[in-house]
Amino acid sequence: MAQDSDNNTTYSKPPSLGGKQDPLDDAKKVMRREKNRAAAQRSRMKQIQKTDILHMESEKLERENAALRREVMQLTEEVKYLSMVLSHHEALCSAVDRPYLINHHSSHHRGLCLALVTPSFYHL
Repeated sequence: MAQDSDNNTTYSKPPSLGGKQDPLDDAKKVMRREKNRAAAQRSRMKQIQKTDILHMESEKLERENAALRREVMQLTEEVKYLSMVLSHHEALCSAVDRPYLINHHSSHHRGLCLALVTPSFYHL
């Protein structure tokens, strides 16, 4: 028996049915368990689907990342090449400032400028 501390009233449990359980209660428990089992299975399947989707998205992003890294490397190489070509070209163009080299420089300069417009790596 339990007592309520506020007003000292005594409560008791309802009398049991002598150990017998109601068949309706058993059927309700079985139904509730089946519903719970089905809900748990659906929940697990949803979780598996979410995991699969995240895994596929992760793989896709990894592939995109690798492709972008390759592109960055290629563009870095292109920048290096173009910087080298520009530095060589600037050395030749500085000869234009010396009038006695202009005739010689002009024909050579035109050929170099044509080569600059169509570098070899564009023909891959």
